[in-house]
Amino acid sequence: MSDFLLELRSEEIPARMQAGARAELEKLFRQQMQAAGVTPGAITVWSTPRRLALIACDLPDATEAVREETKGPRASAPPQALEGFLRKTGLTREQLEDRDGVLFAVIEKPGRAVKAVLAEAVPAIIRAFSWPKSMRWGAASQSTESPRWVRPLSGIVAILGEELVECEVAGVPSGYATVGHRFHHPGAITIGGAHDYTAKLRACHVLVDHAEREALIRDGAARVAAEAGLVLVADEGLVVENAGLTEWPVPLLGRFDSAFLQVPPEVIQLTARVNQKYFVCQDAAGKLADAFVCTANIEASDGGAAIVDGNRKVLAARLSDARFFWDQDRKVPLAQQADKLGRITFHEKLGTVADKVERVAKLARWLAEEGIVPGADPSLAEQAARLAKADLVTEMVGEFPELQGLMGGYYARAEGLPDAVADAIRDHYKPVGQADEVPAAPLTIAVALADKLDTLRSFFAIDEKPTGSKDPFALRRAALGAIRIVQANALRLSIGEGDLLAFFADRLKVQQREAGVRHDLIDAVFALGGEDDIVRLLNRVEALQSFIGTEDGANLLAGYKRAANILKKEDWQGVDAEIAQTGEEDPLAMVDDPDLKAVVDARMAERRTTAVDREPAEAALAEALDAAEPEAEQAVAAEDFAAAMAALATLRAPIDRFFDEVTVNDPDRNKRSARLELLARFRAAVHNVADFGRIEG
Repeated sequence: MSDFLLELRSEEIPARMQAGARAELEKLFRQQMQAAGVTPGAITVWSTPRRLALIACDLPDATEAVREETKGPRASAPPQALEGFLRKTGLTREQLEDRDGVLFAVIEKPGRAVKAVLAEAVPAIIRAFSWPKSMRWGAASQSTESPRWVRPLSGIVAILGEELVECEVAGVPSGYATVGHRFHHPGAITIGGAHDYTAKLRACHVLVDHAEREALIRDGAARVAAEAGLVLVADEGLVVENAGLTEWPVPLLGRFDSAFLQVPPEVIQLTARVNQKYFVCQDAAGKLADAFVCTANIEASDGGAAIVDGNRKVLAARLSDARFFWDQDRKVPLAQQADKLGRITFHEKLGTVADKVERVAKLARWLAEEGIVPGADPSLAEQAARLAKADLVTEMVGEFPELQGLMGGYYARAEGLPDAVADAIRDHYKPVGQADEVPAAPLTIAVALADKLDTLRSFFAIDEKPTGSKDPFALRRAALGAIRIVQANALRLSIGEGDLLAFFADRLKVQQREAGVRHDLIDAVFALGGEDDIVRLLNRVEALQSFIGTEDGANLLAGYKRAANILKKEDWQGVDAEIAQTGEEDPLAMVDDPDLKAVVDARMAERRTTAVDREPAEAALAEALDAAEPEAEQAVAAEDFAAAMAALATLRAPIDRFFDEVTVNDPDRNKRSARLELLARFRAAVHNVADFGRIEG
């Protein structure tokens, strides 16, 4: 058994591509080994800005010999059958084995040296490698057959045990040599194998393990901030990105002019993060401090002073731009900014952003006026909605689109608008994701919900609905956001009908499934029809889930399914339809005369009940239904779904007894009809609460 080392070296690999590249390298290596019949031990994959590395442990020295047998035709078969079998196997008649008159093709494949397998696998991996973006290089790049890589491939290390795996790709031969840190050790390093790879690179200022670099940055940045009496603002994405940009990371703390703190803190943090990949810090009170942490890629002889000074100057230039945008934008009131929204097309079939704002403003006012959002002032809701999109035309949001909404809130507060209006503008996009907070202030709820509902209704009106994985207008996110707002604030709101209601149902299933609610229970409630109130629906689903989880619930479900199956098998359409099948119906039933209606009804009722002697189990079920039906109906009307389920629970014992003691398909037609009608009544009582037929189990 030997360990295999593969290093693929190039110029800088973008940090955002490195995680995917690691996964791709492992996947392709496993595929190559599986195809060759080799089962490796543990596989480790690392990345730095300049290399991808893989170590596969415990590879055998050779593959196993393989004996393949294929059964063919009988020896006495027609010549055409034999010729077809020979073509398929590539053998001659003399090479076939005759076993009791049946021909077999036996092909023995001897084992191969794994070193030879790897020599073929490495070029295959490189050629099959998938990058988000790649390039060709050199004279060979004129051909579409030339290899592609994220950056020009400059080196290959391929060592099995301590033996070189000889191969070549795009003029780059494999070898024992790699390179260390670009500045600390730019010369060649001879690698002995997987056993000394990481140690030799570490000695040359390269930490090949990306997880180790991430930990060093995470802990080091927090340490230098603490040494300055500050608290690092955690940012795991920035940790990973900086680890992908460095091979020998050194966190350094710097300071910027405190006058920049007049700019909103989110702007400073975004400027530092997006443009410079810097962390920011807070003081003990939790306010943004005039400090940043950058990640150097070298150990500087001056302790990093020159690096920090250079980074401080670059950050100052960026922050100066941000402060200019902040000052310029505040000179124009939001209402005046909003006038420019008519120049921006929202959708060719839905008009401009100004048109959308008009719709949202009216809807937000309606939500407040109708009391759907309790405590929301209609005039302020409309005002906030009319200003919510105004920051889209500001300089700051033009530079940092991520700040839309947030900057509108700052500008509204700066010009003296009510705090509730400013908050509604700031938060009207929320919740954006599953982890985002849900608006709780009445004005914010009205505007945020109106914005999402308008988006959904507008795009559904023009038949622009999500299809498959495509959702260009983020309608699924809008629906989930609306559901969370309604649910968190217990808003009583009718969603609508048709496709939009079905779309909400699908989104609700997704959301509730993630929350641990069974999708079939949501189906069971939606199947009742006419249920478009999310709060009422979820209350019903919650009660249903609790009930189904009990012994009574599970047994009642079993009884329901048995009853439903019997009714389906008998194609039961009701007593009226059953009487019509006897051929003995009253002739008056076909007479269209109002004066005879009472006579007809009496005769039909007689047909239903005459000569039917109920058995004790039948009578018990009928009595239980007499009590449970009105009780469940009243509970449903009062939206006390737990009480409705409790009423249904009283039917569990009677329905069990009914099936134990009563023969439904009695030879007596009247008894049979009465018993089927009783089961139909039981099914209807259950359906008043939920369609148990949709419930699995």
